[in-house]
Amino acid sequence: MKKFLMSVMAVTAIVFAANAQKLDASKVPAAVKASFAKQYPGTKVKWEKENGLYEAGFDHNGSEMSAMFEANGTMTESEMEIKVSDLPASVMQYITAHHKGATVKEAAKITKANGEVNYEAEVKGMDLIFDATGKFLKEVKG
Repeated sequence: MKKFLMSVMAVTAIVFAANAQKLDASKVPAAVKASFAKQYPGTKVKWEKENGLYEAGFDHNGSEMSAMFEANGTMTESEMEIKVSDLPASVMQYITAHHKGATVKEAAKITKANGEVNYEAEVKGMDLIFDATGKFLKEVKG
């Protein structure tokens, strides 16, 4: 489980930026900690700071997750690792057509604060981002 959590956090770090800094909880703004505690009561968390946002890495209901917060406590998005088989069929069709022979190493469901859902598939050391219907949006190199 510990290895799995580290994998999720590594994928998240690649998606958001390579400049993540581990952060002691005492350096996280009270508004951020309060917002996290309200949404995920009693959850153990590890903090990082990336591009001015505070990232919480944690286990929630048996799923490895991360959540991004602005300094005022507003959550901008959350990311949950999912099984590759839970990706929309159109995501797998795109990968088969555009990355022949590639294997999806990890997959995640990203939910933005406005409810918008994206999917992420790690293929050949890069993250492919898709919308909720499985339409390809962009590639993020790791």
